[in-house]
Amino acid sequence: MAAAQLMDFDKALEMFEPVIGLEVHVELNTKTKMFSPAANPAHADNHDAEPNTLVAPVDLGLPGAMPTVNAEAIRSSISLGLALGCSIAPSSRFARKNYFYPDLGKNYQISQYDEPIAFEGQVDVELTDGTIVTVPIERAHMEEDAGKLTHVGGATGRIQGAEYSLVDYNRAGVPLVEIVTKPIFGAEHRAPELAKAYLATIRDIAIALGISEARMERGNIRCDANVSLRPRGEERLGTRTETKNVNSMRSVERAVRYEIQRQAAILAGGGTITQETRHWHEDTGTTSPGRPKSDADDYRYFPEPDLLPVAPSAELIEELRAALPEPPAARRRRLKADWGFTDLEFQDVVNGGLLNEVEATVAAGAAPQSARKWWTGEITRIANAEGREPGALVAPEHVAALQGLVDEGTLTDKLARQVLEGVIAGEGTPQEVVDARGLAVVSDDGALIAAIDEALAAQPDVLQKIRDGKVQAAGAIIGAVMKAMKGQADAARVRELILERASQA
Repeated sequence: MAAAQLMDFDKALEMFEPVIGLEVHVELNTKTKMFSPAANPAHADNHDAEPNTLVAPVDLGLPGAMPTVNAEAIRSSISLGLALGCSIAPSSRFARKNYFYPDLGKNYQISQYDEPIAFEGQVDVELTDGTIVTVPIERAHMEEDAGKLTHVGGATGRIQGAEYSLVDYNRAGVPLVEIVTKPIFGAEHRAPELAKAYLATIRDIAIALGISEARMERGNIRCDANVSLRPRGEERLGTRTETKNVNSMRSVERAVRYEIQRQAAILAGGGTITQETRHWHEDTGTTSPGRPKSDADDYRYFPEPDLLPVAPSAELIEELRAALPEPPAARRRRLKADWGFTDLEFQDVVNGGLLNEVEATVAAGAAPQSARKWWTGEITRIANAEGREPGALVAPEHVAALQGLVDEGTLTDKLARQVLEGVIAGEGTPQEVVDARGLAVVSDDGALIAAIDEALAAQPDVLQKIRDGKVQAAGAIIGAVMKAMKGQADAARVRELILERASQA
């Protein structure tokens, strides 16, 4: 397929106004699925389950299997709707969405259509420079996820060119909440950045509520990005495309930017935009055509006959409203002020997805700057090298304890990094690793003086150089002592002892 022509981004914005809409799917981490008693693979306990082991008759679409609603998923959905500023419907119902789903045995999806559980909300989204954009929410509705297809034998991992496909029904029936925005106007050149920031906000809300693992690399949160352009001065909206299942914030930003440039080139050349779904390709940073986008009528929605309407009590709604956490934007502003971080320091934490870890480490007793240093530095380095999430490597209370050993002089920074490696390897708490490995700093002046004397004997001219004012000459002795003590000496104390020796007659 020939590469699409792209217009310069700034030029595209001169000619056209971008209008975006975002549909975010949040997998709930309930113990069981939306409509069956099968274990939920989106729950932390079940991430590594073998294919087709977390299934029940309902998930496979077996004749006579009847769905039952997961009450905890209802509570989670209401909490999410409230956190998005939505009204909660006094009564909502499920519908059958008919479409060819090769990975849903029923051949239809149980979703919500004209009566969603939450509607008409808004959420404040903070951009990198602190600008707050209010994004209007049209609805948040409950549904079940489809299974997973693995296409084998092709070069791209897609069905085109594959020799055969494997179906894993584990994910079929996972509880989902789909959050649909209204068209977002006025974002202009910041539309890609806004899409990224909005997705981050939804993730932060889900984490704060505790309703989802919110791991984008696992597909716990996925985004469909709708983009259309209209010539400057026109009221009528342009034809939109929908880039499906983008699963990282950076990719959403890139996908929106790419579609603006691609559509602008087509429209400027006299062409028309096809209303269609599109696939995002992370490796090339491009989108490609999927299928013509269906309208709601094409799905032949009708009420799900096997499920009663959902009618939460006013008391339940108020109970869940009272339990809502602090909004993400307000929380970030508060933490930044409390910690005294510069804009750059705080952005490093946010961009690394480490806000919760740093907050928990500070709560466990570490100074904010020390907590930031560990999480954005050594822990992230190890996580990147191992292809893991930083938060999965070490508990915040262990990081705080590790820094406490540094603060009290038991460890140097270098020794602390060795202890961290031991903690990550499962050798115990920081103190247990120190004891087992014998890594504590040598604080016995007698042992340090003995090592200093041995180093001075090998370099007898150093003391005179120091007496002559060349204090930097002490560095050679400090290095020799640190080597002799296997890094377990306090370099500052060694320097003090060397200067004391040089001052003696």
